[in-house]
Amino acid sequence: MKFRRMPIEKESPEEFGYGNIECNLSESSVRDAVFGDLEIRLQDLGLAYVEHRGDRRLREVIASQYSGVSADDVLVTPGAAAALFMLHVVLLDKGDHVVVEHPNYGTNLETPRAIGAELEALPLAFEDGFQPDLDRLRAMVSARTKLISVTNPHNPTGVLKPETVVRGLLEIASGCGARLLVDETYRDVSAVAKPPLAAGLDPRAISVSSMSKAYGLPGIRIGWIVSRDAALMEDLLAAKEQIVICNSAVDETIALQFLLTRDRFLPRIREHVARNAAVLREWQAGQTLVEWVPPQAAVVAFPRFRSEVRVDTVVFYDLLLKEYRTAVGPGHWFEMDDRYLRLGYGYPDEKAMRDGLYRIEEAAARARRD
Repeated sequence: MKFRRMPIEKESPEEFGYGNIECNLSESSVRDAVFGDLEIRLQDLGLAYVEHRGDRRLREVIASQYSGVSADDVLVTPGAAAALFMLHVVLLDKGDHVVVEHPNYGTNLETPRAIGAELEALPLAFEDGFQPDLDRLRAMVSARTKLISVTNPHNPTGVLKPETVVRGLLEIASGCGARLLVDETYRDVSAVAKPPLAAGLDPRAISVSSMSKAYGLPGIRIGWIVSRDAALMEDLLAAKEQIVICNSAVDETIALQFLLTRDRFLPRIREHVARNAAVLREWQAGQTLVEWVPPQAAVVAFPRFRSEVRVDTVVFYDLLLKEYRTAVGPGHWFEMDDRYLRLGYGYPDEKAMRDGLYRIEEAAARARRD
């Protein structure tokens, strides 16, 4: 397997330097938590190997968030990225057919490619509200299809697939004998009603989530896979044991203590996200620069420059980052035209959110070609 560094990683804020950015609208997560605010106790923690599946109590707490699954259906992983990697290497071989909705987060595209799978993109169109065309998907799959991969809520658009769409995806997967992978990392970030966890609906479905995006804890690298297929979970456990044996005892303990008290933190997180979402909606309603499909359930939006707005996108992104010290996610991070840009509204404070949006307009004005 040969891997290439993805643009979203090479150009990430952590690589560019957080100190070089004043208005960070490129993050796809909520604001990072501060350890001292969490009241985590680690003094008596033994630094031994932990249960390979993940601490039993942690798996019970994770499973309790959902309906139709138990602790035995949960495998704790070093973040959602590792979960997705394990899933792809276990499920796919060279030449296998996989359908991945597009645009998508890079890992869901690059790992199948590194394996040598035959990846076919299911395009999500702006004009269709970034919802998948199920009839088109039915025409794409066959008995060769091993995996259908989607995210819900969707990254980078923030669009939520309703339960009817999730069940439609499951019906298509079942019909061709494929598995359905649903990355559900953003489930908890907003209070809007969501469909049931995909893994709780059907043993053919696999759900992935983590502590990173909705809780602001990417530094502890804790994610999980949920599946009711016991044989698959055993295969995934074997893969995990070959890669890392088990998770960090420190990371799992922090995750468990946080989840046991998350009701203290989640309302504040959601309130912050809602305020910034209102700022973004107000800005969108008052300008003529970009158009969008309104985000529904995550902390990202994926607007595009209007067709009549002629902007040199190379100049725009260079000015925005280097002179205006404002970061957004350019379209090429998601293999899309750079007239699209991902705006993250969960990370910045309200002032940085407002200032960043203003600077986008300023940089675009200087990059106009008409």
